[in-house]
Amino acid sequence: MQKHHSKRKPHSRFRNWNPKIGASASETVHGTIRSLDGGEDFALSYLRDSFLTKFCDERLVSAADRRANAIRKLLEVERKNKEFNLLIPSRDPGYNIMPRVSYGSFLRFTRRMARDILGPLHDGVVIGSFTGGASTSRRRTESLPAHKFIGKADITGTAWPYIDVLHREVPWFKQYGLFSSFNEVKGNVLFTVPKKSDIDRCACKEPDINMFLQKGVGNHIRRRLKRFGINLNDQSRNRSLAKLGSVDSSLATIDLSSASDSLTVETVRAILPQEWFLYLDDIRSHYMLIDGEEHHNEMFSSMGNGFTFELESLIFFVLARAVSYFEGISGIISVYGDDIIVPSGAYDMTEWVLREFGFTVNPSKSFSTGFFRESCGGHYHTGEDVTPFYLKKAATHLTDVIRVANQLRLWSMTGPFRRYQFNTYQTWKALADMVPECFWGGYDYSLDTRLVTPPAPRRSYRLVRMSEEQKAPQLGLYAHWHNSNWNRLSDPEGSEDPVSTNQKCRRKWANPGDPVCQDWFLEELVHHAVSPG
Repeated sequence: MQKHHSKRKPHSRFRNWNPKIGASASETVHGTIRSLDGGEDFALSYLRDSFLTKFCDERLVSAADRRANAIRKLLEVERKNKEFNLLIPSRDPGYNIMPRVSYGSFLRFTRRMARDILGPLHDGVVIGSFTGGASTSRRRTESLPAHKFIGKADITGTAWPYIDVLHREVPWFKQYGLFSSFNEVKGNVLFTVPKKSDIDRCACKEPDINMFLQKGVGNHIRRRLKRFGINLNDQSRNRSLAKLGSVDSSLATIDLSSASDSLTVETVRAILPQEWFLYLDDIRSHYMLIDGEEHHNEMFSSMGNGFTFELESLIFFVLARAVSYFEGISGIISVYGDDIIVPSGAYDMTEWVLREFGFTVNPSKSFSTGFFRESCGGHYHTGEDVTPFYLKKAATHLTDVIRVANQLRLWSMTGPFRRYQFNTYQTWKALADMVPECFWGGYDYSLDTRLVTPPAPRRSYRLVRMSEEQKAPQLGLYAHWHNSNWNRLSDPEGSEDPVSTNQKCRRKWANPGDPVCQDWFLEELVHHAVSPG
């Protein structure tokens, strides 16, 4: 008997509960914050003026133009780096880099301090790790750490000698045939990511083995800096110090322009102990591929290198400490990358010395007078947290609306009086009304899958993104687990990868045991007949 096959359309497994929003709704999201009347309120005016400063839209500046602007800026920095790579080693040791302080004396202090922080160089430093970022041989779609332990791995010629050290320090690498096939490359590969409305940010994909070795150095510097009160796993100290500085003006906050790109080869050579410089020089990328063209790096390392953040933190810390020491100024010094905090009295001389090593202080983000301070993403005015939030891309889906609404609610609850401002509540309510009530009742401001509101009148739902997980090889998964447990001294680090950007979502019942939102607007308190107490 012949079978007849149904021609019915296959049933879709999931309904997408994260629909696109219309153009008018998108414009509402973009305009609500900007339309707020700041009046005399600093926090509200600051939010309104900051909201779209990082917005990237093809209608304003094309992605190609933003990328071209970023590369143009990088090459301009590199031309300046070349000048400093010639200047720094030829500078007369008797030159007064500070009043009555010779360049030679200044360098002796910084070298001694860098040596104390780094400690002796030992073979265990080669034990690094992988992150989920792309490398020169692995695209983003296959960039899980487990993937990088198997198959052919890229390496630069100067890093080859350390393969034997890796196999000696981590014998199971060789036992399981990991890192057994290599492809020599000249250096890293440039890519850009959105930064602001008119320019991208440059970063680089590193060769696999170089990346692993670089992370070993980065982990080591993190551990050692902790002994000197610098915790690169925690930004809260810099934020609290910025808040203090906004109250009594005792501390200044410094932010640098193109900080990591301005860290030159000769600056690192001048400050680090020789054996450390030589090792880091071997495992960095000396060349960068920019749209197929080879560029010799005047910078020591770029964003994307596994030790750049930690190394620049160390460099800025010892330079700031040296300035305060020779100036005879006591007080707190703290760094987190290029976010630097020094006593206000040391600000001018610190800026001068940074300039002498090729760095440029960003005047729009550095503060030594008045009652505003900014550091590590925290913005403070006379002790009040006025940190704004940003719309970085066009609002196109329901999750974008939820994200902005939750950020506005969190911002409103941060200030002592903002929850009582009627126009702020009305703005939040306009966004909330765009979200189906079944997704109300959330409590976590960091999520864009459920709207934070007072307790929902009935059981509600949450959005769950449909998985786009990569399949990782079992041997690679084992190697990643083994490596994570082998290097017990490594400090835990947060994920560098953003939450999945997959816009397709399922709907699931919210957990009835979830906490309840405790932060209410005045209008909500009145509506629910609940006193503020």
